Amino acid sequence: MSPERVRENLARIRDEVGPGVTVVAATKYVSAEDMAVLAEAGVEVVGENRAQDLEVKHARHGDAFRWHFIGHLQSRKARLLNEVCELVHSLASESATRRLTVPALVEVNLSGEPTKSGVTPDELPRLLELYGDVRGLMTMPPLADDPQTSRPYFRRLRGLAQEHGLRELSMGTSQDYRVAVEEGATLIRVGSALWT
Repeated sequence: MSPERVRENLARIRDEVGPGVTVVAATKYVSAEDMAVLAEAGVEVVGENRAQDLEVKHARHGDAFRWHFIGHLQSRKARLLNEVCELVHSLASESATRRLTVPALVEVNLSGEPTKSGVTPDELPRLLELYGDVRGLMTMPPLADDPQTSRPYFRRLRGLAQEHGLRELSMGTSQDYRVAVEEGATLIRVGSALWT
């Protein structure tokens, strides 16, 4: 991974999505050492999937980035997230609402896949009632080769956000972020699109 390659890819993605969309670099597969490459390339916002990796990376590169948490949220890890994250994308349980104190997005499982986290659309109003600082919604559509397959899920999430008066939409990854932006994404979570 070279800073030049990441810088070029980041500039291209920003041009594609426009100024209203935050590019979150998904760092699940980026080592703590390689985080310095992202900083050198001008990445501003990073999203980590695992709390223990977030802790290690933040200890080494804390001031270099704005930190988001994009992985499965375990309520016992909330204290760490409260200390270092400006936004958590994956609020999905009542227990987490009692421990989290930073702005959050509610993760909605629109596919019904049991392997995916998130609340059902029917459970969404209850979670919104319980947590006072929900900024928007996040979803992960089923994995598919064709990015267009994600469109109905993104459209449905946008409809739910509008219904509940929420502005932020975290949707779209390296394979389908263009479709996500067409459907109203305000945050995209990209990894391989930045460094390959």
